[in-house]
Amino acid sequence: MPKPPFRADHVGSFLRPAALIEARAAHRAGTIDAAALRAAEDAAIRDVVAMQEDLGFQGITDGEFRRTYFHTDFLLQLDGIEEAGGTQVKFHQHGGKELEYAPPVMKITGKVTHARDIQRADFDYLAACTSRTPKVTIPSPTMLHFRGGRDAIDATAYPDLEAFYEDLAAAYRAEIASLADAGCRYLQLDDTNLAYLCDTTQRENARKRGMDPDELPRLYARIINDSIRDRPEDMTVCVHLCRGNFRSSWAAEGGYEPVAEVLFNELKVDGYFLEYDDPRSGDFAPLRHVPGGKTVVLGLVTTKLADMESADDVKRRIDEAAAFMPLDQMALSPQCGFSSTVHGNDIAMEQQSAKLQLVLDVAKDVWGDA
Repeated sequence: MPKPPFRADHVGSFLRPAALIEARAAHRAGTIDAAALRAAEDAAIRDVVAMQEDLGFQGITDGEFRRTYFHTDFLLQLDGIEEAGGTQVKFHQHGGKELEYAPPVMKITGKVTHARDIQRADFDYLAACTSRTPKVTIPSPTMLHFRGGRDAIDATAYPDLEAFYEDLAAAYRAEIASLADAGCRYLQLDDTNLAYLCDTTQRENARKRGMDPDELPRLYARIINDSIRDRPEDMTVCVHLCRGNFRSSWAAEGGYEPVAEVLFNELKVDGYFLEYDDPRSGDFAPLRHVPGGKTVVLGLVTTKLADMESADDVKRRIDEAAAFMPLDQMALSPQCGFSSTVHGNDIAMEQQSAKLQLVLDVAKDVWGDA
């Protein structure tokens, strides 16, 4: 049985079906209750699991169908966390268009604690729907630091930031222990911040928030390592680096060089889902830092555009990457999720399936059935 990440894999979120979007709207309007909404989610998850299995994937997610945003729905279930508006950002689209968007900012208003299981019931349902490997995707703990910095962390609760980092990691350890006890053996941390630290504008914005962008990668590696340190030996943990994914737009660009050495050698994860779908992600040279025993899942098939890549072009890019690291340590996936927020990217369901099929076909050609 192959171990994750798989040669053909995916980041995890999928376009929401119309029936689920309608159910969420009805719940917001108060015309259906939470139980009815969960029943609609359950039905949609059964369908998206079947879609993944029918295509041939081994790693199966629930499509993040129970979430509005990939991060806030999880983070707000930790005690001591509140949502405090958003930070206005210009998201960019292909063709030079810009999209004004204010991603939610989390504020730490009290001691961060893990007061309840967050993903366990959702994992239990997913695991009951598939005989393959269920994957849980959760936001990286760094999502509670980068966007707000010191100003977003209550000084009364945390006069010393080290205590905040320790509590944050402890909360994540508790959640991971809960998932492990339920049988989860494939976990993905979704992290925009390490990728944002590759962008000159985002690095300057971090300085304005009182942070040193050269030191943040090492701090974030330490927080993540502390968060996953007690995982079972047979649990695979991967990190997905994302430069923003909202309605086919992005917020950051730049190659991985500024974070590569720390990312690959100090971060104690098993694999990396890396965006490599267009020039904004830079070249493959940073992959020279990848040590033995770790897997890089190349995100070469874009989820932002309906245009289909050719199998030959994807294979050519895999060959280019293989100049910097062993082919046997690589895998293939779409560049990001198809719907990191409930809004979804500007592509159709049929195009989503076609891109997933392309990943499977190319992976089989390059690495064989394994």
